[in-house]
Amino acid sequence: MADDDRRALLDDLRQLIELDRGLGVEFLARPAAGAAPLPARPAPVAAAPAETPRPATALVSYATLPPARPTSPSPPSSALAPMTQPPPPVSAPTGMAASDIAAIAAEVAQCRACGLCATRTNTVPGEGNPATELVFVGEGPGADEDAQGRPFVGRAGELLTAMIVAMGFPREQVFICNVVKCRPPGNRLPAPDEIAACQGFLHRQLLAIRPKVICTLGNTPLRALMGDDKLGITKLRGQRLDWRGIPLIPTFHPAYLLRNPPAKKPCWEDLKVVLGVLGRTPPPRKAE
Repeated sequence: MADDDRRALLDDLRQLIELDRGLGVEFLARPAAGAAPLPARPAPVAAAPAETPRPATALVSYATLPPARPTSPSPPSSALAPMTQPPPPVSAPTGMAASDIAAIAAEVAQCRACGLCATRTNTVPGEGNPATELVFVGEGPGADEDAQGRPFVGRAGELLTAMIVAMGFPREQVFICNVVKCRPPGNRLPAPDEIAACQGFLHRQLLAIRPKVICTLGNTPLRALMGDDKLGITKLRGQRLDWRGIPLIPTFHPAYLLRNPPAKKPCWEDLKVVLGVLGRTPPPRKAE
């Protein structure tokens, strides 16, 4: 092995170990006996040229928002585009700000467009920096998120936070949300009608923020945003897709990584693709 190749491999290993140190688990654990092999990583994507950082703005947290004024009822799910139809191109809106994201959250709090409203404790619209370069989209709230009204605050949320920090971002400087804004009972997968009822909120959030990259976590957000319920994360993870002119990179959901620690290594490769699109490199390992 050439010296340059050896140094590159060692740098990658240091990054993987650094990511897992905050989690208390073995990052490079071997797969259990009889486990299916992990899918091969897609071909690397060329890094986009660095761009001027976007100006910082006030962060938005929705856990303490006052009750919203009643709004017009949300349209029935039949009026929304079905998952099987790809979304049409839409031009970027202008003049969007934190107030627009907060207004969407207020509408979410009043939404009764599907049956999830009957069992929720709190709506979970999302939180973070509305002027961010990077948005993470998950599946739906769990029990901890439903109790607090915030996304990714349970064990999977702790892992996602560690992943974000390993990429070189404070959690507060990205935006984190889900496809559905209310918890499906028993943490089941969201039903197609529930996804359809919520997709307008998600689309408006992404168009208001207009990030440089969307990173989807697991199958549900990948299928919902790409409009195809037959897509699979194992085949598409780490590839550069497109949602209305915004690069979209799929990777595994943190909950899957907790159940399958060896999958953290290919997940880190996917996150390096995200950094490449942003024109960034993984931060250097901190001295001990």
